[in-house]
Amino acid sequence: MSKGKQFRTKLALILFGLLMGVTIAELGLRVVGYSYPAFYMPDDTRGYALVPGMEGWYRKEGEAYVRINSAGMRDREHTKAKATDTIRIAVIGDSYAEAFQLPVEQSFWSVMQERLRQSGFVPGKQIEVLNFGVSGYGTAAELLTLRERVWDYAPDIVLLAVTTNNDVADNSRELKKTDEAPYFVYRGGKLVLDDSFRTSSAFRLRQSRLSRLGRWIKDHSRCLQAVNEGHRGFKTLLESWKSRRKTSSAGPPSTQSDVSAQSEELGIDNLVYLEPTNRVWNDAWLVTEGLILAMRDEVNARGAKFVVVTLSNGPQIIPDPNARQAFMRRLGVDDLFYPDNRIRSLCLREHVPVITLAPELQAYAEKSGSFLHGFGSDLGNGHWNSVGHRAAGELIAQQLKDGVLDK
Repeated sequence: MSKGKQFRTKLALILFGLLMGVTIAELGLRVVGYSYPAFYMPDDTRGYALVPGMEGWYRKEGEAYVRINSAGMRDREHTKAKATDTIRIAVIGDSYAEAFQLPVEQSFWSVMQERLRQSGFVPGKQIEVLNFGVSGYGTAAELLTLRERVWDYAPDIVLLAVTTNNDVADNSRELKKTDEAPYFVYRGGKLVLDDSFRTSSAFRLRQSRLSRLGRWIKDHSRCLQAVNEGHRGFKTLLESWKSRRKTSSAGPPSTQSDVSAQSEELGIDNLVYLEPTNRVWNDAWLVTEGLILAMRDEVNARGAKFVVVTLSNGPQIIPDPNARQAFMRRLGVDDLFYPDNRIRSLCLREHVPVITLAPELQAYAEKSGSFLHGFGSDLGNGHWNSVGHRAAGELIAQQLKDGVLDK
């Protein structure tokens, strides 16, 4: 046998072995139920959206088998036509409403729905809650969600769930640091949509046939999903290691005046606890407040009721008051409720019904000694766990029952 033929034979055997190995691995992963698909796809209006009908495991934080309904909502199926005996509540928010971290029935809006049904919220009426939450959305994308998706379901109540630790920053291109999202900006005293992301090369590439084919292959190949999860896990460990080194070497901030310098040390999300002292944060807050009022006006114009609910952040509701005090000293602040109080003041001034959860959740956490944020070894950080979702859902339901919408 010639050397060339021997080489081709060996190469064919190697390729056949690789193919068989990948096939066996693919079958094995499917047998054990391994599935980590990409739940998001490009969207011309909001930058990205949930993929209708997608399902699979989510274990980046917590653990749940996630199903996206046929309309692209992390929710049960809903008909667009509303029954005459039904009160519909549309929840608009980000990852807290999306709630990938736990089963859908444990989400705060599912708990809220059950409590409202039990309490006879509106006598003679059924209560149906619809979840339009998508991870990473700021108030800009949420207003666009209201316009593009929510009204198709004719809700009677629109509940805006505000995540204070990142929603304000998400409304600023300079703070969010991405061009692949829609923003609103003030021009001539009016909020104007900036959807220039649609013409960016990155967005066009994600919309291309080749990219769509790549997403389809990844969504249907458990081996590629495993490789992707391994890469993500390695990056997470590396970032955690870097963060620990940075935290251990950092001292307390020198002053509260130089916000841009503090952002590198304290992190963008933590700067929301400080009263803004520079143009970027002032603009982010003004746009956020303007978007909340714009949403109120559109909801009221449709004859529905609007309510703002500010959620909580991990540091605000750590059960140990000494730990909270240490965090405040590091930030150089005396109060962790600045963003909640600012939004509450806006709402009271502008006659917008508002529910402020963080102070009540802090009292609950301190009294019970429970962590409401975080999972496993990372308690106190990240999203609400099942305890947090349950407490939040019960509090919202109670405030709605007590007539917050009529105040």
